[in-house]
Amino acid sequence: MFYRLETDGARQEVQLKNFYSGSNSSACWIIGGGVSLRELPIDLIRNSPLPKFGMNLAGSGLLRPNFWTSYDPTARFHRSIYLDPSIVNFLHRSRAMDLVPESTAKVCDCPATLFFDRSRENSFQDFLQPQENLLPDWQDSFLQTIQIAYQLGFRRLYLAGCEMFISPTEQQLQLAEKHDVHYEKNELLKSFVERCYQAGIKKSELESINSGAQYHFDESKELGATIQTDFHYFRVAQYLRLARKALALSGLQIVSVTPSSRLNDYFRYQSIETTVSEIQSDIGDPVLESTRGLYTGKLDRTPLALGPMRDFKPHFTAPKEQLVRPQPDPRKVIDLPEVPVYLNENP
Repeated sequence: MFYRLETDGARQEVQLKNFYSGSNSSACWIIGGGVSLRELPIDLIRNSPLPKFGMNLAGSGLLRPNFWTSYDPTARFHRSIYLDPSIVNFLHRSRAMDLVPESTAKVCDCPATLFFDRSRENSFQDFLQPQENLLPDWQDSFLQTIQIAYQLGFRRLYLAGCEMFISPTEQQLQLAEKHDVHYEKNELLKSFVERCYQAGIKKSELESINSGAQYHFDESKELGATIQTDFHYFRVAQYLRLARKALALSGLQIVSVTPSSRLNDYFRYQSIETTVSEIQSDIGDPVLESTRGLYTGKLDRTPLALGPMRDFKPHFTAPKEQLVRPQPDPRKVIDLPEVPVYLNENP
């Protein structure tokens, strides 16, 4: 599914399917670009022993991802994302020959950069099941991130900074209140703006105060584009709602750690603190792990009060010596025993 590309088109397959799976459900953070990421205890995420999977500009200025992907054009993102060898990038092959921003290098020349092909044949039922090694195409970086994480073997995804909505600015809310228009929690921005227009608020008035934070990083869009982005988030949230059965059958758990996310209506929410405690219980806490005695102490570190353990073979597995029986090689010349030759009938 994933492969390297050279500038001459040469392709080298890289086998990563389920590479990050383990005896327990492997987990990773999915980092979104929502305003809430600034308000979360980011140090807990940064220091936790789980990889961070970023998308687009998510995480900028707050943390560096271990994995990264984007559906959007190459020129929208930072040069350091492409050229940082500590980040494994996953991109559609159509981006391979693009120039890295502020560079003469092509994307396919970048370190740790892998490509994939896409299919538009998938439905909700096979949302996570590639057809002929083609990643399902849902025209969204967030869904693409989830699909790649699943292919890598992660089965529990913690969504941080993924509100999946854009609320009106404080100034817009104040203007609306003066016209007796009240914003409902997680309401579509398009619906709110239409009700403002119906109440007599001019489009120019709303556009002139469309300056609130739309992301956790420094970027903003005009009102029309903001409305479209909010509706896109809504559509993606509904896609995931409709794909819940496929997610369950595939063993993928989506856990939101983003307060007030649209996804919290459909998926389990828990706090960052609870999540980090859960992670440390499963994996350990690198911050608190002591090194004293590890080189000089006794080597038996079996958990206390552990019952007996023994490795068994599957029930009907034959003994090793019976598993493979030697077969004669038909290409080999077999020497037959010598037969005496008699020169007459009465020896």
